[in-house]
Amino acid sequence: MKTRKLGKTAIDVPVLSFGASSLGSVFRDIDRDEGIRTVHAAIDAGMNYIDVSPYYGLTKAETVLGEAIRSLPRSSYTLSTKAGRYGENEFDFSRKRILDSVQESMTRLHTDYLDILFLHDIEFVAPEIIIEEAFPTLLELKEQGVIRYAGICGLPLPLFEKMLPQLDADAIISYCHYALNDTSLVSLLPLLEEKGVGLVNASPLSMGLLSTRGTPGWHPAGDRVKELCLKAARFCEEQGSNIAKLAVQFSTANEQIPTTLVSSASQQNIVNNAAWVEEPLDEQLLEEVLRILAPLNNETWPSGRAEYNV
Repeated sequence: MKTRKLGKTAIDVPVLSFGASSLGSVFRDIDRDEGIRTVHAAIDAGMNYIDVSPYYGLTKAETVLGEAIRSLPRSSYTLSTKAGRYGENEFDFSRKRILDSVQESMTRLHTDYLDILFLHDIEFVAPEIIIEEAFPTLLELKEQGVIRYAGICGLPLPLFEKMLPQLDADAIISYCHYALNDTSLVSLLPLLEEKGVGLVNASPLSMGLLSTRGTPGWHPAGDRVKELCLKAARFCEEQGSNIAKLAVQFSTANEQIPTTLVSSASQQNIVNNAAWVEEPLDEQLLEEVLRILAPLNNETWPSGRAEYNV
């Protein structure tokens, strides 16, 4: 699979990478063996950058992923996990919790170092907690060689605009902002380029918005967003195509976006996703779908503290 450089890091990432949240049964119940087979299929397909978090499935995702990769050479994959978020409303970005969290994660993942550690969903806490305590802890771990690179992640794009000038981050994860229905992430690209920050784009299907199944009840998008995304998905189906395919191809085609994370606990889905990247994009179908979705004009939803959503 084609690779791109991740910012100023020494890491080359595949254009499509494996988001391991699905291994925590966050979308549907999965068993351990199914999860392990899916991870192996992703790596065999060239999706050898894997991202996870102790939050996903309340450590289940890390545990299943650890079982999947423990038999593989450590040099055969790039691994990132997160610290700071441990439940739906459970956040702890203190130095002690981060240090403990990293050791717990590495034990579950059967590794003695992490390629990247991200602070998870930092929009839920005051900025000074991240700037004065949490991120300096990551730099300490980096200096010790426990992690190679340090990063932050969250939903609101203003979050990165406010925090990146104050932190020496190596990478960020942004999700639901470079997909068929929302391409607002492009507004952040000049800042990332200026600072040499690596970009990991996640959720090309916008957490299930771009699907004929309709969105899960917990999805935070508004009704109009859900309706138009469903209309676009059904249009693709009527044309004999799959909006998931178009979405993955669209997200990975942008040369300024090093990698896009997709998550599935289905071995066949992962094989299909990897194959789609190699196939030509249907430009006419893309044009029609973007026309259907145009009224949304990058409409999103708030997350975390109000100061990060303006």
